[in-house]
Amino acid sequence: MSDQAAHKAPTWFMVVAAVLLIWNLLGVMAYLINVTMSPEALAALPEAQRQLYENTPTWATAAFAVAVNGGVLGCVLLLLKKNLAGLVLQLSLAGVFVQMFHSFFVSNSFEVFGPGGLVMPIMVIVIAIFLVWLAARAKMRRWTS
Repeated sequence: MSDQAAHKAPTWFMVVAAVLLIWNLLGVMAYLINVTMSPEALAALPEAQRQLYENTPTWATAAFAVAVNGGVLGCVLLLLKKNLAGLVLQLSLAGVFVQMFHSFFVSNSFEVFGPGGLVMPIMVIVIAIFLVWLAARAKMRRWTS
């Protein structure tokens, strides 16, 4: 058996990486909607949501960009079986943590969105952590190079 065949990534790995690439592409779409919101769309938001949007600092928006773009790049690198995926996904996770720090501790987003507003941030954190773990596992199993 060749060295390459001995360390071939399992099918599930590629499927999971592809599904999580789609997840992160949806995150990029959410980011783009957020940063390109027209004045008319902004004015149509409920007052509390509009205030939340208008008061989001640049560093939180930048963290959002790092999180989603890093997630996309990291997933592409996983699909290409590159070790660099781990570092990129760690940077993405750092972006997620900074963004969620803003949501949990700086803004009043949970007052605005209520308890249901916790579901998506928790999912984002869990998936970002899972991606870092997956990249580390792939490297350890030598599915990436």
